[in-house]
Amino acid sequence: QVHLVESGGGLVQAGGSLRLSCAASGSSLNSYDMGWFRQAPGIEREFVGSIRRGFERTDYADSVKGRFTVSRDNAKNTVYLQMSSLKPEDTAVYYCAAGQEYYSGSLYHPAGYDYWGQGTQVTVSS
Repeated sequence: QVHLVESGGGLVQAGGSLRLSCAASGSSLNSYDMGWFRQAPGIEREFVGSIRRGFERTDYADSVKGRFTVSRDNAKNTVYLQMSSLKPEDTAVYYCAAGQEYYSGSLYHPAGYDYWGQGTQVTVSS
């Protein structure tokens, strides 16, 4: 079992940058596919980006492609979400998640993940 804690959220102006961190304890993140999701009020939780174990392949939602980057530091047992060129529509609570079993499509849907952090608020002002 792994415990995830996000940090790094806050208030930023449009066009600015933030880096979110997801620190893990209890287990090595090497064993998991990692994903970032976000949820705005009244909207379902949506996929933002992911990084697969081993291959380190990253995938992104079209809405953030070219602006957001997912990476991991195995030595620190931490996954990051670097966000740049932020837009007001990026405002949401951001969650990291860890998935044990990979199957087709598992990275892009919340049901594909087993463990979740508590979330961190990102607010982008116009």
